[in-house]
Amino acid sequence: MPLNPHNMKAKEMRKYLSGRCKHGHLYCEHPNCFITEQSRPPKIGYLDIEAGGLNANFDYMLTYVIKTRDKKEYCYGIIDKKDIMSYDFDKKLIKQLIEDLLKYDIIVTYFGTRYDIPFIRSRALSHGMKFPVFGTVQHKDVYYMVRNKMKLHKSSLESATNFLGIKGKDHVKGNFWMRAKVGDTKALKYVYSHNVKDVEILEKLHKKIEVFVKNTTRSI
Repeated sequence: MPLNPHNMKAKEMRKYLSGRCKHGHLYCEHPNCFITEQSRPPKIGYLDIEAGGLNANFDYMLTYVIKTRDKKEYCYGIIDKKDIMSYDFDKKLIKQLIEDLLKYDIIVTYFGTRYDIPFIRSRALSHGMKFPVFGTVQHKDVYYMVRNKMKLHKSSLESATNFLGIKGKDHVKGNFWMRAKVGDTKALKYVYSHNVKDVEILEKLHKKIEVFVKNTTRSI
């Protein structure tokens, strides 16, 4: 499992790039040895975004939250009305999110393979920003764990959490979405609170089902 060098201090990075494990290989070639021998577990974050719609060429991001595993630690961002009115839309928000993504070794999402990650990447490219290159940050998608390891009528986050008794999933009312898209502060706070609940229940769901899947990752 590769580690993210952007998430390392200088001394730790030098050790990772030039130190050797018990097998005689560089730690960057055997990252699992680095994790074990240096007692350096990967930093895991649970990500969820909220946007005005589903397509990055017609919509822009409104809020995002990344919750650090096993901690009450959140990285988050909320779009500013001034940026919407100036037609910069989510430019600053995407820049901030990319910086936050690089604080983690592994990002966990629900259906992020098909939505969150491509949406963020597309918006970054539209703003001329550098999205993390292949292999920098790893990704796990709990949607596929649920789909492959459980038998539910629908493989949604709501269905899986309800079935397992994980409370907290709610839905943003339509009028709040419309107000949030034009920068209404109260509506954006409401959308953000929905965002927080989703990453919290996602972490609980992941912990319940991760024991049934192989510990593998893919690049974001």
